[in-house]
Amino acid sequence: MSEKFDRRIHPVRPDLAARAYEGRVQADRFVDGTVKQVTADRLSMRPEPRRDKSIDTELLFGETVTVFEETMEGWAWGQLETDGYVGWFSSDGLGALEASTHIVRALRTYRYPGPDLKFPPLGLISMGAKVTVTGRATTRGLDYALLSDGSAVVARHLAGLDQFETDWVAVAEEFLGTPYLWGGRSSLGLDCSALVQLAAQAGGYDVPRDSDMQVAGAGEAIDTSDLDALQRGDLVFWKGHVGIVQSPNRLLHANGHTMTVASEPLDRAVARIAENEFGNVTGMRRLRRQVR
Repeated sequence: MSEKFDRRIHPVRPDLAARAYEGRVQADRFVDGTVKQVTADRLSMRPEPRRDKSIDTELLFGETVTVFEETMEGWAWGQLETDGYVGWFSSDGLGALEASTHIVRALRTYRYPGPDLKFPPLGLISMGAKVTVTGRATTRGLDYALLSDGSAVVARHLAGLDQFETDWVAVAEEFLGTPYLWGGRSSLGLDCSALVQLAAQAGGYDVPRDSDMQVAGAGEAIDTSDLDALQRGDLVFWKGHVGIVQSPNRLLHANGHTMTVASEPLDRAVARIAENEFGNVTGMRRLRRQVR
C-alpha cells in the first residue's frame, strides 16, 4: 500500500477495499458496497470476524452502514455512516435501507408490537438510535410514535433529526451511573469516548468515536496549563481517556476506576490518573462547530 491507513476509519484491506480507494492502494478487489440499516437493538463491531475478540464499538438500531463483504459464517465487513468506523459485525442484524425521521433522545426506550405499554416489548433501543415514524397513536393518555416496521415507541422519547439540546453536558449527566463497557456505545454500557460522542451528538456536534481521534479533531485545542480556566463542556484528555468538564473543578467521565459514568473533582482525577497507565493530561478541546 502506498499510504498508511487507519483500519478503524478506512475500509482498506490487502484483499478488499472500497471503490473510493482504487488507485490509492493495492488490493485484490475493489467494491462499491451496499448500504444497509441496522435492525438489531445494537450490534458489536470487532476488528476481526471472531466473537472472542474485544469489541471496538457498537452500531445502534436504525443507523446505516455500507457493507463491503458478507461471509457464509454470518459476518459483514463495513463502515458506519455516523462516524465512519470500520469493522466486522453480524449480518443477521441488518436490513433494507429506510430514511430515518427521528432519533432516540431518551436514555433508552422500549419498542412495542403496538401502541400499548402493556404489550411485551420487542426490544430496547438506546439514545442515538434512529427510527422512521409513520404515524401516531394514543393509548390511555400516552402518545406513541408508530414506526415503519410495525412497532411503536413512546413519542416523547424521540426528537427530530434537526432538534438539538442547548446544553449537551446535561445530556451526558443523564448517563450518571451507567456501567462502563469497553467499546460500548449505548446507554446500557459505554466507554469514555462514547459518552462524549453520544451526548455531543444530542447537542448537534459531530465528534469522532475514539479518544485519540477526538483529541486530534474534536472542536479546537485550548490551553492545557490552567485547569481553573476550563469551562462547562470542555474536554480533558489523557492517553486513551477523555472526560467532560461539568463546572470548575468537576469532571464527568465513563471510567474503569468506578466502572461507571461518574462525577468527581477534576484535580483529584488528574492526580489519580497521573499515577496509573494514562499518565498526565495530554490535551484539552472545546467544541464549537455544530453539525447542522
